[in-house]
Amino acid sequence: MNKKIFLSSDHGGFELKTSVINFLKEGNYDVEDLGCFSLESVDYPDYANLMAKNIKNNINSFGILFCGTGIGVSIAANRHSHIRAALCTSVEMASKSRKHNDANVLALGGRILNNLIIKDIVFQFLNTDFEEGRHRLRVNKL
Repeated sequence: MNKKIFLSSDHGGFELKTSVINFLKEGNYDVEDLGCFSLESVDYPDYANLMAKNIKNNINSFGILFCGTGIGVSIAANRHSHIRAALCTSVEMASKSRKHNDANVLALGGRILNNLIIKDIVFQFLNTDFEEGRHRLRVNKL
């Protein structure tokens, strides 16, 4: 069974978020769109915080955050102790963020990435397991 995936964005990530939601629904993932719901300007910390709250209330869930670059939402999300948000621009980064860092949130830039690579990044993030052992010791220090 797929884990719950919460998606949230500001206006700069809205279009990419919409594309990713469609991709995930086609793959029968359990997704919930937390907003924003248009291109109207909003503040990215509000949406990162909303996603963090939902992750906290849903054990073992994932989050995907979007803004123009992915930087702002990743900074905002990582202020929460239960979040390990990784800004990824490649499939390799998505894989390593899960294997080595047990990332539970993927941050993406709507003005940085295109739909050709984004599906591969999202798929890799959601389908890569954390490697226990020495990596667990390091993550526990966070």
